[in-house]
Amino acid sequence: MRIDLHTHSRVSDGTDTPTELVHAAARAGLDVIGLTDHDTTDGWAEAAVAAAEAGIGLVQGLELSTRYDGHGVHLLGYLPDPTYPPLLDELGRILEGRDGRVERMVHRLNSLGLAITVEDVRAESADAVSTGRPHVADALVRLGHVLDRDEAFSRYLGWGKPANVHRYASDLVEMIRVVTAAGGVAVIAHPWGRSSTRLTEADFAALQEIGLVGLEVDHQDHTPSMRQELRAIALNLGLVITGSSDHHGLGKKGHDLGVNTTDPSELDRLLAAAAASAVASGRRTPEMVRPA
Repeated sequence: MRIDLHTHSRVSDGTDTPTELVHAAARAGLDVIGLTDHDTTDGWAEAAVAAAEAGIGLVQGLELSTRYDGHGVHLLGYLPDPTYPPLLDELGRILEGRDGRVERMVHRLNSLGLAITVEDVRAESADAVSTGRPHVADALVRLGHVLDRDEAFSRYLGWGKPANVHRYASDLVEMIRVVTAAGGVAVIAHPWGRSSTRLTEADFAALQEIGLVGLEVDHQDHTPSMRQELRAIALNLGLVITGSSDHHGLGKKGHDLGVNTTDPSELDRLLAAAAASAVASGRRTPEMVRPA
């Protein structure tokens, strides 16, 4: 069984609709896919219908923007109740922060001599609930300022680059509590990748005390040595170990569907933890969509 628990659709910053993404996953030989768009659950219903059509499993989730010790940390929340008011409140704040920084990024790009407007960015994010830097990057590509998203991030939009703008992100500790209270389970995405702070085993243990369930160990941003060390930490703490592609369609190179996968026994552990969290919360939570 091949399982990929971290993917994105056009509802956030991927390039496929939820339906196209699910069918692409089936063609790639995946048996289970996790849809984890940034800071929104709006693609879940469409993806569930597509998964039933394609005959593959679907785990509904989302990738949440958080901060810990002054650094950005992405948190994967699986199978929470999407109507839980505190979760909705935080998602509203995050999405407002995403939208609010578009104008500021465009202003910085203009000051660098690049002709781009907010309307150019909106044209790229027309189907998206969650607007992000990749949409700005896509606008720069379309306007001929850069060749691809990678160049846009390396020159202008990445951390420490001249058009990067900070935005609101939830507190990691509080968001783990919110996901758990919503009947879901929390897994830290690519914990040592990109600009993430180097969380230690002691950090992971402290987060586990408040509800952290797993670590995304096998990810393209992790070197083999990082994966080995993170796997050892997860095993020592008894955390679920996941692997995934972080697929964004054509917008992200080297993250093909199924490039990293999750062991079926780890998916079973994740689902068992989600079932226990749902019972403890008393919330009505989604269940994994299972193939017929």
